[in-house]
Amino acid sequence: MTHSTANALSDFIQQHPRLFILTGAGCSTASGIPDYRDKNGDWKRQPPVQHRDFLTRHATRQRFWARSLVGWPLMANARPNTVHQSLQRLEAKGYCRQLVTQNVDRLHQQAGQQRVIDLHGRSDQVICMDCHTLHQRNHVHQLMAEANPAFREYTATAAPDGDADLEGIDFSRFRVTDCPACGGMLKPNVVFFGDNVPKERVFTALDSLQQSDALLVVGSSLMVYSGFRFCKQAVKLNIPIVAITQGKTRADELLTLKLDGDISEFLLPATAMLDSLTP
Repeated sequence: MTHSTANALSDFIQQHPRLFILTGAGCSTASGIPDYRDKNGDWKRQPPVQHRDFLTRHATRQRFWARSLVGWPLMANARPNTVHQSLQRLEAKGYCRQLVTQNVDRLHQQAGQQRVIDLHGRSDQVICMDCHTLHQRNHVHQLMAEANPAFREYTATAAPDGDADLEGIDFSRFRVTDCPACGGMLKPNVVFFGDNVPKERVFTALDSLQQSDALLVVGSSLMVYSGFRFCKQAVKLNIPIVAITQGKTRADELLTLKLDGDISEFLLPATAMLDSLTP
């Protein structure tokens, strides 16, 4: 990245101080959490579990929780990286009106970010689909591990959002833990593919966008409509859009500026320049 690029990004942020920041999986890859798509926006692996399949098929839930038994510890132990820290510094300097993340890892909050909307929910919680009680994911994980000692020995390549590429296993032997409160069906407190983001969450985010000076997209291909909608709305509001990501995005034709490459190589120098300014 050239010095002029850092200057351009820093100047843009100074000129549009009330940023609406939309983040995606690319923010967390340096923390060891894999992303979903390649530079062309195509799936790197089989698409994740579908909402309807999870709710209606016990076999899908067995497969999901078995793979999660292997994959969740990576998510649980992940820590913020320099991208999360740079975005937190933007907020601390007064350049972030709202951050909306498509990630469910809570790493923005761990980094100290205050104004965060978890668009797709949070993976550190599990919700009962019957009584709606919230449980800590670590507790449910331990219950599942105790009920399935044989599965605790498996290893697999990490996949996004606490999943793992565990294949060739007889998942029918996996015992799925029910809600400790009522015996109902447990599901991570996240929006699965095929489900809808709660309307009030979307409306709150759109209200913040309307009061912002610019939309800054960080680490997202925007292939999922729940994130792309903010670009469409920004265009309607005549709000400029900058994207910092690797590869193709769904909104390429809508962007005011695109910085294609390693996110930290753009953000770190720009935020350092902003840090040097007198508050």
